[in-house]
Amino acid sequence: MIKTTPPSQQHILDVDLHLTDANWQHERPSALVVACSDGRLQQNLDDFLHNALGIIDYDRLYTPGGGGALAISGSELLRSDAYRHECQFLLKAHQITDIYFMFHGPSEDGPDESLCADYRRKFPNATAHQVRTQQQIDARELQSVDWGMPVRIHAYRCEVRHDGRVQFVRLL
Repeated sequence: MIKTTPPSQQHILDVDLHLTDANWQHERPSALVVACSDGRLQQNLDDFLHNALGIIDYDRLYTPGGGGALAISGSELLRSDAYRHECQFLLKAHQITDIYFMFHGPSEDGPDESLCADYRRKFPNATAHQVRTQQQIDARELQSVDWGMPVRIHAYRCEVRHDGRVQFVRLL
């Protein structure tokens, strides 16, 4: 009798030790990417960073809301302050020169279910268009923050289109 793993458990592996093919890198990356923890966009984000911007190695700060978690929008001032402090720590400790703030949601004709859950939580009655506008405001706010050291600020919105394809739009 052949025993098969149910489809829902095929991704679960029991590994006691795994040796990677790549060696540890001594030099730190100079870019920090602040992105939403929504895993549905991970492959798209990596593709954009690698193929459009040429960024292969980068430090990561993944949190619900991505760049929006560091903005003072909504009513959670303590949360944005805490994430800004974490970001400032990474900038100094890792000598970061470029920050890439990533936001996400539907394009003008995209599916509502692709709207960032963190923005939906912070602005429960907002339309997708209103969230896109708020994300633009939040990106400009992050550009004006004193990060405690010279750093170049970049911001993009990852938009899910009606056909399921994903596009990245520059905000700053």
